[in-house]
Amino acid sequence: MNPAMTRAEREEASAFGHAEAPPTATVAYGPHPDQVVDLFLPESRTVSESRAEPASRAGGGAGVGGGAPLSGVAARVVAGSAPPAPGAAASVPLVALFHGGAWRAPYHRRHLSPLAAYLAGHGLAVASVEYRRGPLVDGPAAGAAGPGPPRAGRWPETFDDIAAALDALPSLVRGLAAGPAAGGPLGPAACRVRWADVDAGRPVLVGHSAGGHAVLWAAARHRLPVGSRWRLPAPPALRGVVGLAAIADFGTARALGVCSHAVDQLLAPQHPPATPGPGPAERATLLAHRLACTDPSALLPSGVPTTLVQGGADIDVPPAVAEAFVAAADRPGQRVRLVRVEGIGHFPPIDPATPTARTVLTEIGRLT
Repeated sequence: MNPAMTRAEREEASAFGHAEAPPTATVAYGPHPDQVVDLFLPESRTVSESRAEPASRAGGGAGVGGGAPLSGVAARVVAGSAPPAPGAAASVPLVALFHGGAWRAPYHRRHLSPLAAYLAGHGLAVASVEYRRGPLVDGPAAGAAGPGPPRAGRWPETFDDIAAALDALPSLVRGLAAGPAAGGPLGPAACRVRWADVDAGRPVLVGHSAGGHAVLWAAARHRLPVGSRWRLPAPPALRGVVGLAAIADFGTARALGVCSHAVDQLLAPQHPPATPGPGPAERATLLAHRLACTDPSALLPSGVPTTLVQGGADIDVPPAVAEAFVAAADRPGQRVRLVRVEGIGHFPPIDPATPTARTVLTEIGRLT
């Protein structure tokens, strides 16, 4: 790498420098090209290893794969404790993985395929979810004049897809289980677990950045206002949630202008060019309504075991965002486990070449 690159630039180049890992299968949960899920099956010989006793403290001890203690990373639990959820010893845990990219179209699930393959290599089945993001065109950045990055998100399609993908996931895996045995990129069929072994009914939700928002929001859909199109009548069946550099608190993220004001763009009313939009009062009312339906901090307590893994030197989604979510959760009495990894920025949690990936693996293991 170029020695003149900043630490953040080196971390991003490393995370995006891996070759894409092909999935075991790709299935659709809707008609749009972005309504698809890549599924990765683990090798059967790693499944028993994945049940290893997780580390009692992030940054030390054995991880999910029973590996050596962590080294070269300063990770510490700074708040709360999400207790491990009970799991069936005979089933393979499923991770539903959501990518980040500030809800913008240039970023997609394939940049998380190396992480998905890494998790599968340690005994976890992985469903990497695609969803509709903002249009792949330049437009004015929120609150700024002139051209800016591509628009963040689509309303309401982005949220429609997050909800629809997770609602469909159990039936998608059952459908694969009913079909012929599959081989794939991680080994021949004879060496692999079967789709029928996968516990698709109780996944761990894992998401990075905007994907971290997605999983925190999805875990709290039963807390949405009555009448919301995404509301669930009861808490979702989840083992837990792990947010990686998650955009977890919209108030703090908006105040900091996270990801070029991506939250404001995600929630702002969209209308055709040269068409008058709503006035200031109407916009304020609409924004308040959308915040109440989409801000994870506004939907607490979810009652779902929750962990945040946060880089202490993250300049894209600063630690203050995670800290605000933990404080919001504490008020109604929900304990959130915050694992702060000092000296790293935004991308190491999704980079399987870094020690932080082992921290992520350990935290998933606490929930399986």
